[in-house]
Amino acid sequence: MLILNANPNADAMHPDAIYRLNIDNDGDCLTDIAFSYVFAPPRDGRQTFSVYVAKGEEARSAEVVGEKVVADAEVSFGTEANRVTAGPYTFFAGSRSDAFFFDFDGIKNLYDTRGGRNFTAPHLGGASPWTGVDSNTEANVFSTVVELPTSELRADPEIRIWGRCSVRKDGRLVHADRAGHPSVSSFFNTDETKEEYNASEPVNDRERWTDLFVHLMGHTGNYTREAAIAAIDADRILPDMLTFDPSKPARYPNGRVFTDDVINHRLAFLSAGDIPPTGLAPHTDLLNEFPYLGNPHPTGK
Repeated sequence: MLILNANPNADAMHPDAIYRLNIDNDGDCLTDIAFSYVFAPPRDGRQTFSVYVAKGEEARSAEVVGEKVVADAEVSFGTEANRVTAGPYTFFAGSRSDAFFFDFDGIKNLYDTRGGRNFTAPHLGGASPWTGVDSNTEANVFSTVVELPTSELRADPEIRIWGRCSVRKDGRLVHADRAGHPSVSSFFNTDETKEEYNASEPVNDRERWTDLFVHLMGHTGNYTREAAIAAIDADRILPDMLTFDPSKPARYPNGRVFTDDVINHRLAFLSAGDIPPTGLAPHTDLLNEFPYLGNPHPTGK
């Protein structure tokens, strides 16, 4: 199961955007399978979506390419989830309860406000910044979900996954956002680097972003350059593609499941274990059936 979340307002998806899941299954950091979701303009509280699947070199195009496997399916905005089957794939698109749990006010306590969005936390010496309040208990998010047989991924022996949102402006396709590992872009990028990061390709990440990551980790965890690179390699966060080996249990950083506390993991990584756990628990409204994410909250933020 592969999930791509966007738009925390959960009201609709952008009709001029391409929401793309990219899969590299041979280790060259280039896309071998691409799932592209596109959405019609919302109208009267409704919206439809289509899905294209591209493979091989065609999958590396930023445009909507490949076989159209879903055409104008209904987006789900209520508790009834529209399940769309196409060959070996089952798709969903719509508003869902956000499974991500985090202490937003506690995270703000860790930021150096002089650094804009740059995360430059001091060592804490055991003191806790956490409030104990999950900021996302009533939050919704717009989700796209695809469930497929593991064999369709053609892992050799693993896959690398990353998502991208591109928006057409004045006839040009602008890469507005991208992510592989949860929270990597949020914590490692600054206002000055975010735009370039979103526009760049994972295959170039190692060369372009290693020095930036190492510099930040020197501030947040007193890492030496050698120790920082070793930690980056251990978590495999450069290139920014989420690795999954189907022969091993799914648990971050081998894929990601809803109950993984990715904020605890990332902050412990950045601070070399100095920042204590948040103490929060996973959400309890997850479903045992497709699309697995909980029903949207009626008053979701």
